[in-house]
Amino acid sequence: MKPERLPQVMARLQEAVQPLPKAALFQLAEEGFDSPFEQLLACMISIRTRDETTVPVARQLFQRARTPKAVAELGRETLEGLIEDSTFHQAKARQILAIARRCRDEFDDRLPCDGEVMRSFRGVGPKCAHLVLGIACGQPQIGVDIHVHRVTNRWGLVSASSPEATLKVLERVLPRDYWVEINRLLVPFGKHICTGSRPHCSRCPLLAFCDQVGVNDPR
Repeated sequence: MKPERLPQVMARLQEAVQPLPKAALFQLAEEGFDSPFEQLLACMISIRTRDETTVPVARQLFQRARTPKAVAELGRETLEGLIEDSTFHQAKARQILAIARRCRDEFDDRLPCDGEVMRSFRGVGPKCAHLVLGIACGQPQIGVDIHVHRVTNRWGLVSASSPEATLKVLERVLPRDYWVEINRLLVPFGKHICTGSRPHCSRCPLLAFCDQVGVNDPR
C-alpha cells in the first residue's frame, strides 16, 4: 500500500468498523472514564485480556474508585477481587496500587500527561503510555498493539518484525491526523475482519488497497 492512499483507506475503515464493538479504551472514554488515570488503569487491565472482559472489569473498578487516592484506599485484596476476571490480576493489582500511591503522593492525586512519568511505572510500556496520551491528553501518539502491527504490515504499509519497529515506521509514514485514530479503527477491524488467521479478505472493503503480505489462506 502506498501512503498516499491512506485518506481513502481511512475513510473506508470508518465505515467498516461503525457497526463493530469499539476498542476498550475508546469505549470507556465515551462512557466518561476519560481521565489519564482511568485510561491508564483500563489499559493495564486490558493487557493479555480481551476487550469483552476489559470493559466490564474496568467499569466495576471505576464504580468503586476513580481517583488515585480512592484506588489506593481499596487495598490489595479488594482490588484483586474487582479485577480478578482479567489475566494476571494479582500482578496487575500490585502495579495499579503502586501507580495510585505515587499519583496520590507525588502528583497531587492525578496522573500528569507526561509520557516519561507513565513509562516510569512498572508494567507500563509504550503502547499504554501512547494510548493514554492520545485518548485522555489529546496528544498525537500512535498506540501500536497486535492489531495495528499485524494489519499495517499485511497492507504493505509497514515491513517490521515487532510492534516497536512498526511504531517507528508509522511515525514516519502516517500523517499525524491519523496517529490516535489508527488504533481506534484497526482494533475492531483486526478483531473482526482482518483477523490473525484466515482473514476475511472476500468481504474486506480494503482489499483493493491491500498487498496481502503473508496471507496464505484467506476466507
